[in-house]
Amino acid sequence: MQRNDEMKLGLYLAKAGYHEGAWRDPSSPPNGGVDVKDYADLATLAESAAFHFVFLADHQGVIDDHASIGRAGRNDGLEPLTLLSALSSRTQYIGLVATATTTYYQPYHVARIFGSLDHLSQGRAAWNIVTSVVNSEARNFGEQELPDHDRRYARAKEFVQVAKGLWDSWQDDAFIRDKHSGVYADTTKLHVLDHRGPHFSVRGPLNIARPPQGYPVLVQAGASDAGMAFAAEIAEVVFTAEPSLENGKRYVATLKQKARAFGREADEVLVMPGIVPITGRTKQEASEKLQRLQSYMHIDSLTGAANLWLGNVIDLHSVDLDSLVPEKLPQTNSIQSRQKILVDQAVRQNFTWRQLIRLVSDSKGHLMVVGTPEEIADVMVQAFDQHAADGFNVLPTTVPEGLKDFVELVIPELRRRGKFRRRYSGQTLRENLGLKRPRNQFTLSGVSSRQ
Repeated sequence: MQRNDEMKLGLYLAKAGYHEGAWRDPSSPPNGGVDVKDYADLATLAESAAFHFVFLADHQGVIDDHASIGRAGRNDGLEPLTLLSALSSRTQYIGLVATATTTYYQPYHVARIFGSLDHLSQGRAAWNIVTSVVNSEARNFGEQELPDHDRRYARAKEFVQVAKGLWDSWQDDAFIRDKHSGVYADTTKLHVLDHRGPHFSVRGPLNIARPPQGYPVLVQAGASDAGMAFAAEIAEVVFTAEPSLENGKRYVATLKQKARAFGREADEVLVMPGIVPITGRTKQEASEKLQRLQSYMHIDSLTGAANLWLGNVIDLHSVDLDSLVPEKLPQTNSIQSRQKILVDQAVRQNFTWRQLIRLVSDSKGHLMVVGTPEEIADVMVQAFDQHAADGFNVLPTTVPEGLKDFVELVIPELRRRGKFRRRYSGQTLRENLGLKRPRNQFTLSGVSSRQ
């Protein structure tokens, strides 16, 4: 795949919006964003603008601390694969990215569910591969604490290996369904995985035909050392948080160099950092939108969100919020890369704790641009042209208002500069992202079928 001059765009669907105060905004859905019609309207709007995919994050439980649960607008979300299955019948071309954790799912479940979504959508499914990040998830599965960070990634690597093997259970043309002969499937094209590893024992085969895309597109969001190694070997789309242009350039160069060391082409890995655009026809109008959202925030919501994204290593309810953020926090077993990004940004800008918790509420460490369509496009094009990004995951602060602003004001500006497409180029998500369809590993290796 050769990188062309057009960036890739995804839409991060975050209920009422990405800002912590979005659910209180008069423009957001009154039910907080849990109606399938609201999601369908957003996906349809994104599809009309030729976005490459919609993206749904997920956690296996309530992730806020007790003090902030009552004010956080994120703990009643719809299960992403169920929701995207519904959206697959209401859209035609846009990709459907769902999050599923390798820590508390099983590979057979994930392979079957994502395979089904890929069939339902005619080849538009993608799996955002994550490891669970908070102990409240562990306690829903018989554990008190998460496994160690590196152990979680070791399990994730084997998990993906098993899922790929299950998707390859059947060759593409194995199901012939010949009514005349009475032969439904050609068993010479059936492959039993029979995997035995440190974390999983999975025989197979999968009880669904090979997905239209071969494998759903593999998305990953880690940027710790273990996360970057995982992305370089496995991921096809990498969702990062990076507000610094120079750091973004270094990250992309390092990741693609690591991918080449695994025998992959650099352009087989698309890096799509998050961007939080707040768009106004004037800079003042955009700033007023941010100020309005900030006015909705209670101190419990601010500190609760910051505790979560900083890795739950400090109790912000007990610190002097007007003291400076230290250069380093205790290491977390949670989201290590995000903690580092937030602390580094706070230190660079000489932030107090109060300023840092406001930053978390506004952007959670992603690049936030508050300004006119031209100013937002300037930042995006600069990052794209300087190879700090292959595209972006757009995180509107509110929906539908923030998305409409982006589609109506920023997209035309990107197109005017020749940086974003006007239509879809294919049916499948792989075709639209310019990614190759993987060949069946059993066919490549010459392994014979067996039962």
